[in-house]
Amino acid sequence: QVQLVESGGGLVQPGGSLRLSCVASGSSLRVAGMGWYRQVPGKQRELVASINSGDINYADAVKGRFTISRDNAKNTVDLQMNSLKPEDTAVYYCNAVGRTTWDTYLRNYWGQGTQVTVSS
Repeated sequence: QVQLVESGGGLVQPGGSLRLSCVASGSSLRVAGMGWYRQVPGKQRELVASINSGDINYADAVKGRFTISRDNAKNTVDLQMNSLKPEDTAVYYCNAVGRTTWDTYLRNYWGQGTQVTVSS
């Protein structure tokens, strides 16, 4: 019932910009934190950026280039990616940690993943 819908992935040239968006929806869903992860073949899914209660974390590889933002009321999270490099090529996943009104503990929710390809 809880769904994370992503948008904004695609092909971009090195040095270009891309903006990813994600909205978490569900009956009485209350989100505690949201973030973006990415994964390349043969590697584990890794944190790109996360935001929770004013606490923002970035992977070292994206600091200064990526910016995460969140609208708490709408349960949305965006990732503005600037100065993109070929090394940023990966499948990007939206993540939300939260619960519905009927849940007593937090759950981890994931989007379907969106491909970001940085190539000339």
